[in-house]
Amino acid sequence: MSEAIDNTAVSPADAALATALGGRSIVLVGMMGAGKSAIGRRLATRLGIRFVDADAVIEERAGGMTVAEIFDKYGEAHFRSGEARVIAHLLDEGPQVLATGGGAFMNPDTRAASRAKGISVWRKADLDVLLRRVKRRSMADRPMLRGHDPVERLKELMAERHPRYAEADVTVQSREVSHDLMVDEIVRAVRERIDVAAPAGEGR
Repeated sequence: MSEAIDNTAVSPADAALATALGGRSIVLVGMMGAGKSAIGRRLATRLGIRFVDADAVIEERAGGMTVAEIFDKYGEAHFRSGEARVIAHLLDEGPQVLATGGGAFMNPDTRAASRAKGISVWRKADLDVLLRRVKRRSMADRPMLRGHDPVERLKELMAERHPRYAEADVTVQSREVSHDLMVDEIVRAVRERIDVAAPAGEGR
């Protein structure tokens, strides 16, 4: 689901970055608990572009079913197929900050589309950070963890997914610091990736 855009307080430097994106999206990838949605909203506000949560769009198009309910009723393969179609469609609607589900970037077509139509940012997080964050929500909302020991399952998923996440255009470490600092680091990394001049006084 997309969120309203308010670009009245966007700095000239951030507006220049948003302009340089053209029709491209900033695609946030990474494990559950990496902070893609929380940071994504703030990043979109900073740049004056819309924020879209792919999972929320999937749920909306499934008639209000949650991701967990889609998993339960139709299985993971069905969900992943629909997820890939939704993300491909959304990538045609940039610029935006697009938060994707933890398994989305495993799809080679999604990786290719993100490369062609966006700048992908891996929100890399250590196990202890992920574990603290996922425990804040019911495991019933985490279909990839449900019925498993969360520590062991997260380790398995990280081993499987990290090589694919590493194909993202840039990597920014997710850790327990202020959201504003995290947004600063992503903005700096994206600016360097697409070679947009840094504001005066800020190092490249």
